[in-house]
Amino acid sequence: MPERIYNFSAGPSTLPEEVLAQAAKDIVNFNNKGMGLIEMSHRSKDFIAVVDECEANLRELMKIPANYKVLFLQGGASTQFAMIPMNLLGEGKTASYLNTGVWAKKAIKEAKLFGNVQVAYTSEDSTFNHVPKDTDYTVDPASEYLYFVTNNTIYGTQFPTMPKNEKMLIADMSSDILSREFDITPFGIVYAGAQKNMGPAGVTVVIIREDLLDRAPENLPTMFKYKTHADNGSMFNTPPCFSIYVVGLVLKWLKKLGGVAAMEKINREKAAILYNAIDATDFYRGHAQPGSRSQMNITFNLPTPELEAQFIKEATAKGMDGLKGHRSVGGCRASIYNAFPKAGVEALVGFMKEFEKKNS
Repeated sequence: MPERIYNFSAGPSTLPEEVLAQAAKDIVNFNNKGMGLIEMSHRSKDFIAVVDECEANLRELMKIPANYKVLFLQGGASTQFAMIPMNLLGEGKTASYLNTGVWAKKAIKEAKLFGNVQVAYTSEDSTFNHVPKDTDYTVDPASEYLYFVTNNTIYGTQFPTMPKNEKMLIADMSSDILSREFDITPFGIVYAGAQKNMGPAGVTVVIIREDLLDRAPENLPTMFKYKTHADNGSMFNTPPCFSIYVVGLVLKWLKKLGGVAAMEKINREKAAILYNAIDATDFYRGHAQPGSRSQMNITFNLPTPELEAQFIKEATAKGMDGLKGHRSVGGCRASIYNAFPKAGVEALVGFMKEFEKKNS
């Protein structure tokens, strides 16, 4: 087997090696049952135990109170763009959104199909290079909720702290869930596609306050009601079994590491190494404003597009893959989610110094 490379991809992304090794075994023979996890009935005792343990560990790691339901759904985060307003809005109702990037824009577009939308803030005129402070916007008093994306992978921006507002918060945390501690109680819904910080693609975790389950209109199709999935333990239909199982392995790995507080410390250290390298020279320029910098996705440019292309080519040849920036921003992007090793960040910084020396 070839030596593992450093995967800087924005997602799907790096998983812990011990998780991959365990999954490789269990895909063939799970719990010595003579069949693989992906062959097993989702209603078997063994798989129900997997789901129960996964939920219990997530509740422990995120300090989720008992009055919240944890759902394991399909359809990706993109389905949540519509499912949230389907369940919580309706004719004559309003929701407020903070537009800090492509994923927020997509959510705004979907919400407009089901109710009134106030875009309380947008950073589009500055190529989404920052997120707002609480004092930068005013939320419509009639709003049912305030929606935002905690971390913007494309632009390398992140809310340094969660917004403080009297309105119920709803957040897409697909790219920074479990990367730092926060208080979930001001939130009505937190959701995340697993494929960046929790596991493989295929499952979306939704954490929803119980009192919101009865808000869906009667004529909403059964599959699009959160209550359907809450009442059936995320098994109204066959769930994404393997993805849930791997999320469970990642949660065990995170607990063994010391939990979210320990992970947050590691993430800050990794990001600081890279940002310090960018700030130490004029050769590299960060895209995000310093007060809005992401701990998960570091975006930067070189003096010319030609140098950026050469940088990416040479880095790839040295075993550092996925550094090309999103087409809407260009440049380079290093995604260093929870499972990404510190050694990979140090290797990238070493290459950056070497490349600058050769090309400046």
